[in-house]
Amino acid sequence: MTSQLLLLATCVYLAGMVLVTYFTRASGRRFLGALAGGLAVAIVGVGVEVLAHSVGLWHYSSVERSYGPRLMYPVIVLMWAGYSLVGWRVMRRFARRGLMVFLVAVTVLGTLRDYLIADKAMGFITLSPGIATILVDGVCWAGLTALALVVMRLIAGPASSDRLSSRRWRSPKHVQI
Repeated sequence: MTSQLLLLATCVYLAGMVLVTYFTRASGRRFLGALAGGLAVAIVGVGVEVLAHSVGLWHYSSVERSYGPRLMYPVIVLMWAGYSLVGWRVMRRFARRGLMVFLVAVTVLGTLRDYLIADKAMGFITLSPGIATILVDGVCWAGLTALALVVMRLIAGPASSDRLSSRRWRSPKHVQI
């Protein structure tokens, strides 16, 4: 059952990635940077999961090992690649202040998703009760999203250097006819 859900999720996130790429008007280099950011999150995420499992913060109910099901990682790559593109677009339009709001939103919504959907509704992951688990989960969401954005920036350059970055247009001075 878990494998089928993860295959379906991979298809859904792949379609979502196509849409996000189209609507953010990402260049090929930006797209590859976003995928590299998602891959970095998946790789670092395995270490985070092993560490969280070893200290008793959470575990995956469908597997015996200390990290998640293998089919989960393509979903993670696509999820964070999409987050990277959206975050890049937000940063391009609203600069650092927008990026901070974006990171807070991803952190809050991601932590709620983990508790309400992945744990309570689906039983995909079992999270330990307590504030420590909530805080660690929130730090993971913020940190991993920031990691994906940094990797994308290293590959594709800063958001402000893109051809579609917001420009401050000067209004013409009063013109007399």
